[in-house]
Amino acid sequence: MRNTLTGIAAALLASSMLVGAASAETLRWARQSDALTLDPHSQNQGVTHTFNHHIYETLLDRDVEGNLQARLATDWYVKEGDETVWVFELREGVTFHGGEEFTAEDVVFSIERAKSENSNMRQLHADVESVAAVDDHTVEFQMAGPSPLYPNNITNTFIKDKGWSEANDLQEVQDFAAGEENFAVRNTNGTGPYVLAERDPDVRSVLTVNENWWGDAPAVTEIIYTPISDNATRVAALLSGEVDLVQDVPVQDIERLAGTDGVKVETGPENRTIYFGYALDDEPLISSNVTDENPFANPLVREAMSLVIDRDAIRQVVMRGQSLPTCVNMPPFVNGWTEELDACPAVDVERANELMAEAGYPDGFSVTLDTPNDRYVNDEAISQAFVGMLGQIGIDVTLASRPVAQHSPLILTNETDFYLLGWGVPTFDSAYNFNDLVHSKGDDYGTYNIGLYSNPEVDEMIQSLGTMTDLDARNAVIADIWAQVQEDRVFIPVHNQVLAYAMRDDMTLAVHPENQPSMTGIVFE
Repeated sequence: MRNTLTGIAAALLASSMLVGAASAETLRWARQSDALTLDPHSQNQGVTHTFNHHIYETLLDRDVEGNLQARLATDWYVKEGDETVWVFELREGVTFHGGEEFTAEDVVFSIERAKSENSNMRQLHADVESVAAVDDHTVEFQMAGPSPLYPNNITNTFIKDKGWSEANDLQEVQDFAAGEENFAVRNTNGTGPYVLAERDPDVRSVLTVNENWWGDAPAVTEIIYTPISDNATRVAALLSGEVDLVQDVPVQDIERLAGTDGVKVETGPENRTIYFGYALDDEPLISSNVTDENPFANPLVREAMSLVIDRDAIRQVVMRGQSLPTCVNMPPFVNGWTEELDACPAVDVERANELMAEAGYPDGFSVTLDTPNDRYVNDEAISQAFVGMLGQIGIDVTLASRPVAQHSPLILTNETDFYLLGWGVPTFDSAYNFNDLVHSKGDDYGTYNIGLYSNPEVDEMIQSLGTMTDLDARNAVIADIWAQVQEDRVFIPVHNQVLAYAMRDDMTLAVHPENQPSMTGIVFE
């Protein structure tokens, strides 16, 4: 494990040198963890996207209300006379940080790259058959069929400069799970509001304002980004004035910070669910004392686990009230969510033990639970709480806690029996969950299907969603898929996150539903 205390000390020392000189133009921003990579098509991960949004840009993005808005595209519409083609008209006069002109060829290159084998973004573009530049500022997306909701899928697909990428041998996306690096991991050339000036992964990054950005000049002209994994150290840095903004406020400190002179706290719900998953295939588990079968493949075991998790206790004790318990793996922001799916059964430890005995495990079994410890709000503590609850039905869990930079490659290569993950839904539509989490794992779908759940009938329904034009019929299919997912207990959802940002009281930054705030939106009083 990396010596995080050394990294924190170095970063805070560097920051403290700036305390006296800091002005409204310099923002010292602290988060729990760092971006996993700067290759913008490598990882579909929230912290990574948030950082990259300041350097790179997408055709469209979302405002703090969750509405789609123009970015590098100024208009988008279905082509007249051919409902299988989306047309995007591009913003003119945009240049990359290196001075290169932004054109349609850069969009074609970037979408094709995002669709490639190593990209974690490819499932979002599974219905794109081809992309073509009509002229320098018009791009046509040929879809496999009518795809009325496709624009929702592109809010995190960043546009790279084709010429710069080819010159630096970046046609291929970084294979993150294999530990591969390429030039784009630490070097950037975007069109966004900030330019990468310094990059020391997990320690400190510096961004400076892009003087040639097409948008309104932001008040923040320099960003000093410091990952601080330790909660107490992160809060202390804010209170001492060594940082100006803490994006991941520990739940136990929200009330104290809100009552502290010179500090402001903004809160709001996030479009993200925290859940547990498990191996669902027939292969024996890696970490269990049961060596001839997979206990999680038994539906009675999964039902027992769902009956023993006390979400209200986690909300009250672990989250200090800062969570919304749920029993479906999507937040209320998402098309397909219903109160019925969200409702949870009463905790019933007695019945859970009966189910374990019926399943053939009256004495339980052992297994390892893999959890990140620096990605979600109280992620390790949530896992610790569930470990204790599972002990009531004889499931002896060893907790393996890691930074997200180590947790991500472990789960992406399906080297886990039992894991905690969080899932946001930038498309605000259930198909995003299904494509990544539910569909059988393959080239175009199932990238985050860590448990290797597979149901051919469900796969067929999922694939049909991309080109359904009758939205009522489409919603009916979505409901059918969720019904099967719930019946099969593919996930054990815990809660929807509630976010808190803490900052100096002379600035305002609204909580973003995707937890992707832009520092261009900071207002100083």
